[in-house]
Amino acid sequence: MSDQSTHSSLRPVPASASLPGLGFALFVALLVASLPIFWIGFQSLLKAWSTAEYSHGPLIPLISLYLFLRELRRAKPEAIGAERTRWPGLAVLMLALLVAVLGNLMRVPDIVTYAFILWVAGVVLTIFGWQRGHLHMLPVIHLVFMLPLPQILYWKLTIFLQWVSSALGVWFVQLAGVAVYLEGNVIDLGVYKLQVAEACSGLRYLFPILSFSYLFSILYRGPIWHKLVLLISAAPLTVLMNSVRIGVIGILVDRYGIEQADGFLHFFEGWVIFLICIAILFSMAVVLQRTTPKPMPLSEAIDLDFEGFGAILARVLTLPATAGLASAMALTAAVSLAWLTLPAPQAAAPDREPLALYPRTIGDWQSVTFPLEPDVEKVLAADDYINAFFQNSAVEQPISLFVAWYDKQTEGQGIHSPEVCLPAGGWEVFSLQEVSLDLTDVGYGAFKANRAVIQKGLSKQLVYYWFEGRGRRVPNDVRAKLAVLWDSLALGRSDGALIRYVTPIGPDESVEIAETRLLDFIRQSLLPMPRFVPF
Repeated sequence: MSDQSTHSSLRPVPASASLPGLGFALFVALLVASLPIFWIGFQSLLKAWSTAEYSHGPLIPLISLYLFLRELRRAKPEAIGAERTRWPGLAVLMLALLVAVLGNLMRVPDIVTYAFILWVAGVVLTIFGWQRGHLHMLPVIHLVFMLPLPQILYWKLTIFLQWVSSALGVWFVQLAGVAVYLEGNVIDLGVYKLQVAEACSGLRYLFPILSFSYLFSILYRGPIWHKLVLLISAAPLTVLMNSVRIGVIGILVDRYGIEQADGFLHFFEGWVIFLICIAILFSMAVVLQRTTPKPMPLSEAIDLDFEGFGAILARVLTLPATAGLASAMALTAAVSLAWLTLPAPQAAAPDREPLALYPRTIGDWQSVTFPLEPDVEKVLAADDYINAFFQNSAVEQPISLFVAWYDKQTEGQGIHSPEVCLPAGGWEVFSLQEVSLDLTDVGYGAFKANRAVIQKGLSKQLVYYWFEGRGRRVPNDVRAKLAVLWDSLALGRSDGALIRYVTPIGPDESVEIAETRLLDFIRQSLLPMPRFVPF
């Protein structure tokens, strides 16, 4: 952000152009009017902020306010009312309201929260005008760090970071001379095995450190390339230090027992790593300063001046009652009122039977069901599921059928693709491709499914799976999610299911033999499926 003054181009507003206190009243009315249209987004934020990964969220608006007040010191009080170019702000605000309406119709809080940040940008541009308002966009952009990631991106990033942290953690353990083996995300120390769970992926450190590096790069007084280095280095630094944490835990477990992986020490190590990351960023700033012709001490290179913030914040009480502010309030109030009064499209939930009633006998196959582990079931967050293992006395290898049903997939719930989850369990995806299935002879139609061969050690398995619901059967999780968003808007429905079949590939059989067995079972087992997963 430039310190260059624009005061000379600003014209004072005549006293008759605004009434004392009316601008502040319009601003308060604007904030109140925004509540209905953004409400599900605010609820989603509060829920996300209660989790460890996003517990830093409540601090982000306060930091953005600090950045905003810091920039506002450069503008004279009369500059707010002098600027007349307010239509870009109203255009951005209207776009944000339309996006919020779309998110509400889809019942997708993530869309509503991003629309809210766009709305804040529109409000800033409307109040200050384009000439001054666009200089305050960095504090607005900083608000993005308070938002949870979209679920499909969250899980893909989590699994990727788990894998990276596990691999680097094992490397650090090996450097200490400890015999260790990595299988998926399981660190095998011989006597002990450590599961690098989702909580150890590093995401809970990544988000706050990214936010801190963004703030740090803004406050840093130096060349733009210095700021970029500080900003870009945050992510790899966090992953590296989280891997060091996992490596230290592995070494401590090997030498002092499994209790080193739990409790206070695990929590303490996490906070230590976080503080070390912050210290490294400060150290990088010191080194970068030494590359400048006139290096400054760190206390001067970081602008942390809070002087005059109280008086600057008090300016909101004398906010001018401009036509732009009144228009922003009217637009927001009209959209919120329309959302409150107009009935949202509703579609009846499809009739279905619970999966607990799925037949235990399919032809010559007899089944037994097993509940998932509590932590797995919590992550799955399905409204209904079946985890059944079928055995045929005439066939050596069994077949696993897993179905997870979701009543809705737009308010935090959603299907986790096996493509993401299987590697976390130590299975290597040997091959993955989309194949066409023609099951019209059993009334299931023709569609595409995923066919995967997975391997762990000497064990191999053949997997078929697809995503189903609302008249669609698709193999790709991204296309399935996009279809959910569209159908939630067009049909008012976001229900759906994951259907997955697995059979081992015996040591003395080919993939073709296993596939013939699995496809024959699929044809039989899908006959009753529409009762439980309505199409």
